[in-house]
Amino acid sequence: MVLLGLTGCASDPAPTEQLRLTEQALAQARAVGADEQVVELAMAEAKLLQAQSAMQRDAFKEARVLAEQAELDARLAQARVLTQKSQDQLSELNNRINRLRKQLGEL
Repeated sequence: MVLLGLTGCASDPAPTEQLRLTEQALAQARAVGADEQVVELAMAEAKLLQAQSAMQRDAFKEARVLAEQAELDARLAQARVLTQKSQDQLSELNNRINRLRKQLGEL
């Protein structure tokens, strides 16, 4: 029984491509302004470290799952930052429109 479990783990290839994608997603999230204050980015970084640790132990399946989760967390962090920036821009545009309406009303 133990041999079957070991064989199953050994057949999982190393998720090097997934780790690369995860690192790329983290870099993209940071590039748009995500930092340690964005919870999802911190979660992604922690999971990436766990995935790298799993890789060193040859726990490839665990490493793959953690790396996939980290990638998704990083992409969510990126989306949250971009959404907040869009909302800020929309708010600023609305303020400008209201100021223009006031000015036009005073004419």
